[in-house]
Amino acid sequence: MKWLENFIYNVNGSRFKRMMVIVLTFVALGATIMMLPTKLVLARMLPGKSANTFSIYVDAPTGSSIEETKKITNCVVDILKREEAVTDVETFLGQGAPLDYAGLVKGSTLKQGENVSEIVINLTDKHERDEASFLMVHRLRPVIQSRCASIKEGTNIKMIEQPAGPPTLASIVVEVTTEDMYTNRKVSHEVADILKKTSGVVDVDIMQEEFYDRYELVADTEKISRSGISIEQLNKILYLAFEGMNIAVKNSKHSPDQIPIFLALSEETKRVENLSKEALEAKISSLKLMNKMGMMVPVSELVHISQKKSFPAIFSKDLKRSTNVFCETDMVSQVYPLLEARDVMMEYFSKEYNVTKEPGMTTYMFDLHLVNKETGEKVLLRWDGEMKVTLDTFRDLGGAFIAALIMIFLLLVIYYKSFAISGIILGGSFLSIIGVLIGHWAANLFTSETFFLTATSLIGFIALMGISSRNSLLLVDFTKSLMEDEGMEKCHAIAVATATRAKPIMLTGVAIILGSALLASDPIFGGLGVALISGTVAAVAVSLIFVPVLMFNTKAI
Repeated sequence: MKWLENFIYNVNGSRFKRMMVIVLTFVALGATIMMLPTKLVLARMLPGKSANTFSIYVDAPTGSSIEETKKITNCVVDILKREEAVTDVETFLGQGAPLDYAGLVKGSTLKQGENVSEIVINLTDKHERDEASFLMVHRLRPVIQSRCASIKEGTNIKMIEQPAGPPTLASIVVEVTTEDMYTNRKVSHEVADILKKTSGVVDVDIMQEEFYDRYELVADTEKISRSGISIEQLNKILYLAFEGMNIAVKNSKHSPDQIPIFLALSEETKRVENLSKEALEAKISSLKLMNKMGMMVPVSELVHISQKKSFPAIFSKDLKRSTNVFCETDMVSQVYPLLEARDVMMEYFSKEYNVTKEPGMTTYMFDLHLVNKETGEKVLLRWDGEMKVTLDTFRDLGGAFIAALIMIFLLLVIYYKSFAISGIILGGSFLSIIGVLIGHWAANLFTSETFFLTATSLIGFIALMGISSRNSLLLVDFTKSLMEDEGMEKCHAIAVATATRAKPIMLTGVAIILGSALLASDPIFGGLGVALISGTVAAVAVSLIFVPVLMFNTKAI
């Protein structure tokens, strides 16, 4: 490769050309790193995962009847039936579906009551359809929510995908912790309102029950004793009128236990016209019981209706009242909505509270501490969910990267007994990040969904450190050998070493690229493949152009 030898010799022979190579390299480094804050390259823990199933949670307002929940659920099912990729739809009214991986971490077991339901959707095999499951969810979410959530005001419909990464409650979780129940509820709703206005955030919900009016049937014991009706009679007719009850048992040779016979009125007969005290009184007035003397006694004479407020469930963490406000992100990373919503929260709550950040680079560095300016009441906003796992992972991988740099540098110093040479080799290795970021930016141009810089991408970048260091080691060792054994002058020796070692360096790079090509199309490890491919290209270019220039500028060689 005589042309490469002449090129390196001419570059090192001119001070201006050497400075141009160094300046252009650092400009390229700065420009590619700026792709992160300018969002040309977006970071995320793991990209979306295409699965063969997903679920839909229907949460009607607290206190809704099973008929209202069923009406909303049927609306969702009707939309799903029109999808060719949908093979099966199973509905669970008043409860969550049997636990799967998503339900285990999303709290499906907590779904109990007439106002909730879960819909499980099975799809054709992901290899036989063009649309990934997360793209289908992205397309169907606005359609389902606009048509079905409006059936009853306050309904929340959430699309639940199989988690691609770590088991977390949601993409973004905000834990609101304070002692007072009403302050907790107030701040939780304010946090939820801010998240709803944040771009890229969907399926915002609060893990708490709302207050609603409930009615109790209180027996008048004095009237019951005078009417000749027993308490047992009264209880049975009330259960029969509203729920149903076991009235007998049946023995069967096919069952070791007695089979209960359950008697219930028809749905139309049991139904109350509306959720009001008047409708309930009208229902009870139609019920009558026969006393011991054969006289019919109206049930409305024996009970009276008491209207009370409900008792919502209390959630706590570390012995403190805590409420989770959680949401998902729609085709975007969790980090950027977090930063946007956090800034808005700091400004919003500063009107009523003294807002302080968590000091230092701790595990909870994004937490906000609120202290009421008048009462001194303390509120903690703690960020959790997949967002926190993402930040922790990138922080840990960054620490691993720094540790790798330090270890490589120390080994090189021991080998060469020179800080300058070790710095050259290490600097050339770090510059492979130029290719990693450009590769992710380019890959994003050719994919229908966002191609994120993921945790696997950083693993690929760390792996490139050793490969890039090897390339620079070849050049340094061969240059020193030519100068010591052949007596070549420094500029000529660097040019000859670069031209001679260019072929094995490039062949090694080609082998890495071909070996990583299979990973590039993988939905999870695509970032690793792209990082290795594009990073290797940059590492080869840096080793053959930038490192020789640095070698000429150091006196240690």
